[in-house]
Amino acid sequence: MKRSLFGGVILTFMLLLASCNEAPKVEPVSAYEWMTVAITDAEVASKFSASIRGRQDINIMPQVSGTISKVCVTEGETVKRGETLFIIDQVPFKAALTTAEANVKAAEASVATAELTLESKRELFARNIISQYDLSMAENHLLTAEAALAQAEAQRVNAANSLSYTYVKAPANGVVGTIPFRVGALVGPSMPQPLTTVSDNSEMYVYFSMNETLLLNLTRQYGSMERALEALPKPELMLSDGSMYEHAGNIESISGVIDPNTGSISLRAVFPNPDRLLHSGSTGNVVLRYEQKECIIIPCVATYEVQDKKFVYMPIDGRAVSQMVEVVNYDGVNYIVKSGLEAGDVIITEGVAMLREGAAVELKEKGGADVTTVEN
Repeated sequence: MKRSLFGGVILTFMLLLASCNEAPKVEPVSAYEWMTVAITDAEVASKFSASIRGRQDINIMPQVSGTISKVCVTEGETVKRGETLFIIDQVPFKAALTTAEANVKAAEASVATAELTLESKRELFARNIISQYDLSMAENHLLTAEAALAQAEAQRVNAANSLSYTYVKAPANGVVGTIPFRVGALVGPSMPQPLTTVSDNSEMYVYFSMNETLLLNLTRQYGSMERALEALPKPELMLSDGSMYEHAGNIESISGVIDPNTGSISLRAVFPNPDRLLHSGSTGNVVLRYEQKECIIIPCVATYEVQDKKFVYMPIDGRAVSQMVEVVNYDGVNYIVKSGLEAGDVIITEGVAMLREGAAVELKEKGGADVTTVEN
């Protein structure tokens, strides 16, 4: 029994001795790029989705019914006010005008006859040959003939107007849009689709929306919406292909109604279009550039997101410690930090997506460093 107990003690002693001779555990550590946060000045570019419209987009509708006998313009052609765009078959309208003019002549003849009759009746009445009734009837016949003449003249004016409406003309200077109707097509005032559209593209209206919160901040900053509108920077236009339009614009008006569905308010900017590069119906982005004084800028890759909140890792005592930050987009590559960091703070700028809270980290020397290990 004693031998067995003695053997157990020896075994335990040997195990303890072996454990003391084991090498300490080594935790692998990666070296990371880093940056020291500093305060700087920056130009902030805010982008807003925009739709582009001509100063005037006029739907051209026919004022009379008939078939198109001639299309006088082509799609995309620049036209001047009063220029003929379409001609509608004039045959029935010319016939109607001829009939109306004939009716006017007949009515004029009736008036002349009634005047002669009335003059004769007056002479007879003066000689007491006819009664007052006969004279009054002659006067009424003249009034009736004059009314018929006025009616015939009105019909002639209508017929002449209808004939003039067969010439469909441009109401303003602009560019012709698509032409869905060709020669022989039956058109009329009640048709749902216009013959074409004439767009005044000498200047373009660019519509975009601004967040209500941003607008309120600007209004508070400058004291009124009118002053805030004047203080807004010159808008620039980014085209659909990502290129910047060479001409700057002016913000001309701001809507007084906030869209309850989006919580935004509509603004209208005007851009010159001397080269006709902008087209009505196209889209782009309005860019407003602001000078941001004394701000902190960090790369987007230095942050990670948890439940819609942004975090960075700060190396503290060789460990990665997370820090929540409030940021706004700067240029798509960097963020402007609104809160959470101060000048002089050090943050890790690579591999943050793979890091975990409390992980051992080492900072690379500028120019690069090898991966090392840290003993626990």
